[in-house]
Amino acid sequence: VRLRTHADTFKLKVEPGKTYLLRLINAALNDELFFSVANHTLTVVEVDAVYVKPFTVRTLVISPGQTTNVLLATKPAYPGANFYMFARPYSTIRPGTFDNSTVAGILEYRNPGSLSSSSFDKALPIFKPMLPYFNDTNFVTNFTTKLRSLATKQYPAAVPQAVDRRFFFTIGLGTLPCPKNMTCQGPNGTQFAAAVNNVSLVLPTTALLQSHFTGLTSGVYAANFPAMPLSPFNYTGTPPNNTHVATGTKLLALSFNTSVELVMQDTSILGIESHPLHLHGFNFFVVGQGFGNYDAVNDPAKFNLVDPVERNTVGVPAGGWVAIRFLADNPGVWFMHCHLEVHTTWGLRMAWQVQDGSKPSQKLLPPPSDMPKC
Repeated sequence: VRLRTHADTFKLKVEPGKTYLLRLINAALNDELFFSVANHTLTVVEVDAVYVKPFTVRTLVISPGQTTNVLLATKPAYPGANFYMFARPYSTIRPGTFDNSTVAGILEYRNPGSLSSSSFDKALPIFKPMLPYFNDTNFVTNFTTKLRSLATKQYPAAVPQAVDRRFFFTIGLGTLPCPKNMTCQGPNGTQFAAAVNNVSLVLPTTALLQSHFTGLTSGVYAANFPAMPLSPFNYTGTPPNNTHVATGTKLLALSFNTSVELVMQDTSILGIESHPLHLHGFNFFVVGQGFGNYDAVNDPAKFNLVDPVERNTVGVPAGGWVAIRFLADNPGVWFMHCHLEVHTTWGLRMAWQVQDGSKPSQKLLPPPSDMPKC
């Protein structure tokens, strides 16, 4: 393959025989991404600013909002070639469309025999990495299950061993009636929507945190978000005929220092899909995941409570579920949402209301005196 490149293509200049730390961030709005560097391996050492047990791959997957730090060891000698760095979407949308383009950068070795270190040699051969197929869920699962906390004395994994409150959230799409005088693209002329436990969050005109702090919550929100689906169904089987979601501004209230276990279940409504869920204000431990409907009797026995990965954004598997645990020790109102921008806009979001603790250090700080009013 001969190189055809634009002047603004990103080029990472490296030297032979060295190890480089690459800090990767998925800043895309709506795409989970595969990433690979041709003819090189990547050793994963950190995700979402938390160390993990190192493991080496040729390709990794990273969701919007996630970070991954990897070590890249260069060739021991000048290879006389350049190497593409590719990123391409992972998508399970069916039916639907997605951006299947591939973005590229170039890993460029400095030639120790060249007097110039700034020029890019277009005459050199350039190699391409082989990325997984766009809907390769098995690859994604194999990658994510490799992620483990260090769980050492210096970097312990403080996984909540006991649970105070358990929650079960459905995560998925749905519909709303099309507003008058509008043309909607959902099924049968409906409007696309998304919801957590069938509640599509409506953002209020008054800030949730401000309302919580002042106690003036009437007409802003209600602390009655459902702890589980109000109308259970076969979540990954044939979807129900009624796909309409409810709308509202509902929060889920937690006492300070509550130990939480949350299972998030993908649904087949309008098609199964991977949803990267991001929680503000906390890290959590990913203690389990699987496909199909979560089994509350048998699946908890498979949870990893020793060295699960700790992070702040996790993919709910397409047609499956993920279980997380966290300690609600940060008072305030904390947004949790799908990190696919289109789904967040459609309402795939909710918020946790964590009450103050008894000690001064456990109470929500007042807003700064110069903070602009909403």
